[in-house]
Amino acid sequence: MSNNRSGVFIGGLMLGATIGALTGVLVAPRTGRETRKLLKKSADAIPELAEDLSTSVQIQADRLSASALRNWDETLDRLRDAIASGIDASQRESQVLKRQQANQDSDPLAQELERS
Repeated sequence: MSNNRSGVFIGGLMLGATIGALTGVLVAPRTGRETRKLLKKSADAIPELAEDLSTSVQIQADRLSASALRNWDETLDRLRDAIASGIDASQRESQVLKRQQANQDSDPLAQELERS
C-alpha cells in the first residue's frame, strides 16, 4: 500500500513543480518576449514531463502488482501447507483409531467389559 502512496506523492510533487514553475514564469518581471520564450520552452517540456510522470506511475503500479502477487503466492503456499498438515494429521488419527479398534476386537477382556 505504501508503494501506491509514494507513486501518488511523486505524481503530486511533479505536478506541483510544474505549476510552480509556470506561475514563477508568469509572475517574474520580464519582457513579454522573454516570458513567451520561457513559456514555449516550458510547453515543449510538458510532454517529456508527462511521459516521466506516466512512467513513474506505471513503475509504482508494477511494484504494487508484483507485491500483491507475491503476497497471494505466499498465502497459497501457506494454505497448501495447512491442508497437507491437516490431511497428515487426520490420516495419523485414523490409523490410531484403527489400531485401538483392532486391539479392542482382539482383547476378549475388553469385549466382556463392553457387554457388561
